[in-house]
Amino acid sequence: MNHQPSTIEKEIQEFYDASSGLWEQVWGEHMHHGYYGRGGTDKINRRQAQIDLIEELLNWGKITSSKNIIDVGCGIGGSTLYLAEKFNAKVTGITLSPVQAARGKVRAEEKGLGDKVTFEVANALNMPFEDKSFDLVWSLESGEHMPDKIKFLQECYRVLQPGGTLIMATWCHRSTNSWGGDLTADEEKHLKEIYRVYCLPYVISLAEYEQIAKDCGWQNIRSDDWSMAVAPFWNVVIDSAFDTKVMIDILGAGWQTIVGALSLGLMSWGYERGLIRFGLLCGQKDCDWND
Repeated sequence: MNHQPSTIEKEIQEFYDASSGLWEQVWGEHMHHGYYGRGGTDKINRRQAQIDLIEELLNWGKITSSKNIIDVGCGIGGSTLYLAEKFNAKVTGITLSPVQAARGKVRAEEKGLGDKVTFEVANALNMPFEDKSFDLVWSLESGEHMPDKIKFLQECYRVLQPGGTLIMATWCHRSTNSWGGDLTADEEKHLKEIYRVYCLPYVISLAEYEQIAKDCGWQNIRSDDWSMAVAPFWNVVIDSAFDTKVMIDILGAGWQTIVGALSLGLMSWGYERGLIRFGLLCGQKDCDWND
């Protein structure tokens, strides 16, 4: 059945088609936060911090091996290739961006992983895979792009084998069921600016993700907030963007990329004021004893 892309899907595709080449050229293959120690105080280079985030997520999720992984929202394959090498696993990366998928395929061949890693242009809300296809669903900063969070977690559940694991890290907003109360008008305005710049439909709180996961049937659900650990990433990126060559490259990458670069401070300020949170979610699919 053909899936007609929505407006937000087209915006996401065009955003990453336009900006991924620049990001790789300037900042490397990993298009996600870095990990700077639990308190965010470790002084390490940005690329190592990004690799550390992958390792810390695997440790937190208690993943020591895997044979068949799906990387949902794979970018140009930073995590995809890393996981394939680490576990000697078959890994499938999906993205809305044909540019990213094509680049991921080239990078897989360059690393000699063409027989283990595949990249597909696919929608995470309607994945072109059979039920129970994977033993690990890996979603590193893609949930924020999903226009239907419930459908997203349902699809992740569907394609996962019984006993398999979901590890998800995503942008959230602060909890609204604690002393902070509902989001203020100013916070809502701040979020809308982030949505506009980074092509996000909306974000939700980590508590809301947990409830959705429970409703979808996930078991052994765990969550955590690593906002302090990752927040320094944005200031590192902002500092690097002031390099003259980087600024010239940004100017040549198109208007949407320029807007994104000029708006990096939205995220760092979001973390500083406690509005933006970096949420983790882990869950298992029940073993199906009838299989």
